[in-house]
Amino acid sequence: VQLQASGGGLVQAGGSLRLSCAAFGFTSDHYAIGWFRQAPGKEREGISCISSSGSSAYYARSLKGRFYISKDNAKNTVYLQMNSLEPGDTAVYYCASQETTWISWAMCYKSGFFGSWGQGTLVTVSS
Repeated sequence: VQLQASGGGLVQAGGSLRLSCAAFGFTSDHYAIGWFRQAPGKEREGISCISSSGSSAYYARSLKGRFYISKDNAKNTVYLQMNSLEPGDTAVYYCASQETTWISWAMCYKSGFFGSWGQGTLVTVSS
């Protein structure tokens, strides 16, 4: 099971980025995928997750509806569309997977729920 996160970069406040999480070695339609981020000096926080089928998605309230998660099982890839980016969104973003047919936010906002992790991609938002 391998995950590869990509799509990070430098963007001005108010801009958008789309992160990708490509899965290798397993079929993503059996796995829930979560996105986490870790800013310098802060703990890793769960920001979004999506069920194995892609039919259920959850978000941290702090995002205020600015991010959108989607899943393309045919491409074994999960996306995180990030809009109206703010300097406070600056962090390393990680994707993670866990084989499960059902999730809830109470489960997937916790990093300990996920068994496999990608390497992270850096997002820097300038003011």
